[in-house]
Amino acid sequence: MTPDELQTMLSSDERHWWYRGRRRVLRAQLDRLPLAPGARLLDAGCGSGRTLDELVRYGRVSGIDLSPQAVAAAQRRGHQDVRVGRVEQLPFADGTFDVVTCLDVIEHTPDDRASLAELRRVVRPGGLLLATVPAYQGLWSWHDEVNLHFRRYDSASLRAAAREAGWEVVGDTHFNSLLLAPAAAVRLAQRRRRRHAHSDLDLTPPRLNGLLELPLRLEARLVAAGTRLPAGLSLLAVLRRSAVHEAVVQEAVVDEDTLHEAAA
Repeated sequence: MTPDELQTMLSSDERHWWYRGRRRVLRAQLDRLPLAPGARLLDAGCGSGRTLDELVRYGRVSGIDLSPQAVAAAQRRGHQDVRVGRVEQLPFADGTFDVVTCLDVIEHTPDDRASLAELRRVVRPGGLLLATVPAYQGLWSWHDEVNLHFRRYDSASLRAAAREAGWEVVGDTHFNSLLLAPAAAVRLAQRRRRRHAHSDLDLTPPRLNGLLELPLRLEARLVAAGTRLPAGLSLLAVLRRSAVHEAVVQEAVVDEDTLHEAAA
């Protein structure tokens, strides 16, 4: 994202209704997962580290972000294992983490399949990735430009990218559903005016944060109950690195080695 947008994000992450609501939806989904005590979690694209504050309740956390400024902010929150790096080249060993969160990051990468494959590499067999992305290419706007997005997604395109990278799709859901129509109207109006707008984070005054967060509170409860929301400005996918697939591959390698030995 542009330097101005990065600074807006870092200064808004604690209080802005969008970030607060997204964290609620994330917690609702995490609470549904069978996480063992002491699980290892990575937030890939951790920003200010505010999401890491949430993840510590589930286990031992690590973070990575492309921005040294963001990493410094996360470290000031007390998170020690936070590093500067790219999602496409994670500085962690294979199979390190039980759960990875990657929130509104994949759309920033030129090759989403490569990014998803690298995220899969650092997840243990049977482990999970929770990824959020902006929904609907038709809603492309100046917000996507200043955030340096390459694309937006629908359920089919996100599932296809995940499967091509080797993930098993556990499920997905939209969120930020109730604000879809007004947000779409604003973005289409901006497009017709053909002028650059401010970041979407600046469109709503701080005094409205509590009110605008209310729909996401409701949606978090629905997600916690296992409801799949069919439409919304954002999309959340739960992906698994299949332990069964790993076992089959390993068995095939062993069988091939046995055949070579027999032939010798």
